[in-house]
Amino acid sequence: MSKLMRRIGGAVVVVLLAAFATYGGNTGKIAGRVTDAETGEPLIGVNVIIEGTTMGAATNIDGEYVIINVPPGTYAVVASALGYGKKKFTDVVVNVDFTTPLDIELGSESVQLEEVVVQAERKMVRKDLTSSRKSVTSAEIEALPVESVAGILTLQAGITEGVGGELHIRGGRSSEILYTINGISTANPFSNSQAISIATNAIQELSVVSGTFNAEYGNALSGVVNSVTKEGGKEYSGNVSAYVGDYASMRDDIWSDEILTLNPLNNVVGEATFGGPIPMTNNVVTFFLSGRYSSSDGYLYGVRRHIPADSVVYDYETNEVLGATARGDGEVVPMSTSWGINSTGKLSFKPTTTLKIHLDGLYTQGESQSYSHDFKYNPDGRGTGYSWAAMGALTITHAVMDNTYYTVKGAYNVNDYQSYLYQLLGPDGSKIDYYAGRDDIDPNSLRASDQYVPSHKTASAASYTFLAGGDSKSHYYQRSQTMQGKVDLTSQINVNHEVKLGGQIRLHTMDYDSFSILYDTLTYTTPTVPDADSPYRDLYTKKPWEASAYIQDKIEYTNIILNIGVRYDAFMSNSRYAPNTFLPSPNVWWTIPENLTEDDILDDAPIKHMVSPRLGISFPITDEGVIHFSYGHFYQMPPFRNLYVNPNFEFRVGDSPTFGDANLNPEKTVAYEIGLQQQLMPNLAIDVTTFFKDVRDLLATQKIRIDDDKVYYKYVNKDYANIKGVTFSVTKRKAQDLFGATLDYTLQVAEGNEVNADAFYVDAQQGKQTEKIPVPLGWDLRHQLNATVTVGESKNWHASIVGQMGTGLPYTPTVYNSKAVYEVYSSRRPVRYSVDLLVEKEFYFVENVGITIFARVYNLFDQLVERYIYTDTGRSTYTLLENTPQAETTDEIAKNAENVSPSSEYFNRPQYYQAPRSVRIGLSVDF
Repeated sequence: MSKLMRRIGGAVVVVLLAAFATYGGNTGKIAGRVTDAETGEPLIGVNVIIEGTTMGAATNIDGEYVIINVPPGTYAVVASALGYGKKKFTDVVVNVDFTTPLDIELGSESVQLEEVVVQAERKMVRKDLTSSRKSVTSAEIEALPVESVAGILTLQAGITEGVGGELHIRGGRSSEILYTINGISTANPFSNSQAISIATNAIQELSVVSGTFNAEYGNALSGVVNSVTKEGGKEYSGNVSAYVGDYASMRDDIWSDEILTLNPLNNVVGEATFGGPIPMTNNVVTFFLSGRYSSSDGYLYGVRRHIPADSVVYDYETNEVLGATARGDGEVVPMSTSWGINSTGKLSFKPTTTLKIHLDGLYTQGESQSYSHDFKYNPDGRGTGYSWAAMGALTITHAVMDNTYYTVKGAYNVNDYQSYLYQLLGPDGSKIDYYAGRDDIDPNSLRASDQYVPSHKTASAASYTFLAGGDSKSHYYQRSQTMQGKVDLTSQINVNHEVKLGGQIRLHTMDYDSFSILYDTLTYTTPTVPDADSPYRDLYTKKPWEASAYIQDKIEYTNIILNIGVRYDAFMSNSRYAPNTFLPSPNVWWTIPENLTEDDILDDAPIKHMVSPRLGISFPITDEGVIHFSYGHFYQMPPFRNLYVNPNFEFRVGDSPTFGDANLNPEKTVAYEIGLQQQLMPNLAIDVTTFFKDVRDLLATQKIRIDDDKVYYKYVNKDYANIKGVTFSVTKRKAQDLFGATLDYTLQVAEGNEVNADAFYVDAQQGKQTEKIPVPLGWDLRHQLNATVTVGESKNWHASIVGQMGTGLPYTPTVYNSKAVYEVYSSRRPVRYSVDLLVEKEFYFVENVGITIFARVYNLFDQLVERYIYTDTGRSTYTLLENTPQAETTDEIAKNAENVSPSSEYFNRPQYYQAPRSVRIGLSVDF
């Protein structure tokens, strides 16, 4: 890791000396008006200070003040003026990108002799909310039975979960979400997924923008998720917690018998946080540390009946299956195991009242194995995934005037993922730590482990039974390194105008290596790693870059609030592409004209330019009601891995290759929304929002046919989507009655075009626009209902329950051995619903030291939630394939052949269901 740390340090310096990037904000502000309690006249020169900090402002001639650059949290605000009594407001909550209103009335000093302490009223309606946004504080996160950021997000209106657990915001693809930590993107450029995860115990505030968003946010089509991490205070504080648990279900007809056996260490989690001042720095330097370790054996099991070297046994004279060798030890093996660590560290330095410096470090590491049904009785034949990621960031915030400050950030991210069964060997035959982009090893010198078995071992005795041997030969290596920087300038020009502007740059290095070990005993008599230039291996290093700039103005008046801005983005793939459809590669399998060279066939991809206008308007109709409208254009490049698929334009004999396209255009969304917030009672409010999204130039695959035997596939910008819906939320805030609740309902229609890969090409050759026939998207969840109920006393006891229900996701029906063709995604899976529970009790044996005993139960009622299904029945529980001749043949073989399972066991797919009931019990100590 020393080499990595040197790179991080060097990258931060380079970034700070270069241009800087801009992402979302990490602070909010407090604003209001100070008046005389007797006359109502505005008071000039009143000092409004956030207690315990140097943040504050003085009122102007109209009695107005604005305190900007306030980190999210809960504060006490003090107002004082000569001749007037001092007044303190407690529990003033500040959220990222929002204005917290706080109007103040001061009484004369002769009447008011002592400081008045008032609990600030927390409005449930945000007058400056111009698009859908939800902020979740650390206290709210702790009160819910959730253990991850994803668990928090699925409780928000408009956010749904796909079949594989991926998240979708308002019907968009899972790759259309921007994840940031402290305003810095953590995206993996290969897939645009979240590269660095963060434990919930390190989060001060989680904000989710699910609607249209301001110009400061870019490279996202559907939403922005920003986690702001905690920082140390003036006093030492921390938390240590640990819990264990297991799955508890009586459904041994679905799960293995192992599910009936209690194993308290199946799930183990340990967490800790600690923060405070650095000794002998007079509170000028503070720190915050967090860590989380988790491990799980999962709920999917297999049996080591076979080892990879086993195989099916035949009578070659009669071609009859006699059975399969079984040299395993018969041990029950967990097949969905995982472990991981998450850690964060923040060092905060405030040398003057106008300058603040943060140094952030994040590190995650994990290892996992995925369940494979075919390998159920040969579990040692599966590969393992290894991942780690790190980010180092330096943030400098400097207030140049009371109303103007800038923030400079430099960061370096690295993300590494590997997947294989046996480790690669170096030229001398010893195991090596190989990773994509390792430049001190010739990729052609790599050797495969002798533990691999020939490819013919990977076989089953019949159509519907398990593998009797064999192993996974796939090797996958991917590493991305992103150097990024940013500068934000924010100026509260006057009480009504807050202007922000900035620029961005992100420099990527993407290293990739993917291949399968060749070992057929004929051409390849030993396990062989394909050569670097082989069509059986994808090996490349690419260095794309992104840049952007924006300017926006937040205009706040009593009767209207506007967010107006425009954003510019640029992208350069730094790679080549084939502009001629009929000459897609210099390595094609038909004759290239003699007068053409590679430079005639391939061109350098040009820079892509994007301009995005954004507009948000909020109309306060009453003190407790607000209508908002927003509109915007949003651009995002497709996941970069699709630009670089088969970058050397290679092909395999007899195969139809797929080529990426470094000249792909950005995907584009035009989005609108209109909504209403209304506070019905002091602690009860509703929010209704309707939205519409028109999405163009989405990524698709086009089949191109040169003639009957010359076919290839190519990624193109051809897909289209149309999404519309309504979200309805009711919030009952927890107050003196100890009861709180939320109810979120989403009605959504997410549709897109349905065309096969041939249609794009045929229509293009005929010079006509491809007909766009709308069909539901694969993640079109029409109805989603989320509910939470919390009850309890602070520092005593607490209980919360979370319920979720959603209509089934669409699928395309099929009928075995039939020519009938059903409409795409014309049927739906069964309804999904689940209930989770958290119960906890706090004890205080020592002042300021709390001990909490808690229990979490997921899937409380052990619902059998059908996730994947058989498309001939639409259910996970059975399939019509059980009655086919192939299934009957499998059963006949199983009766007479040793170590062969019947088809009924093969058709029982435990991985088709979501996890059964899980119970976790733990202890937490706060100090």
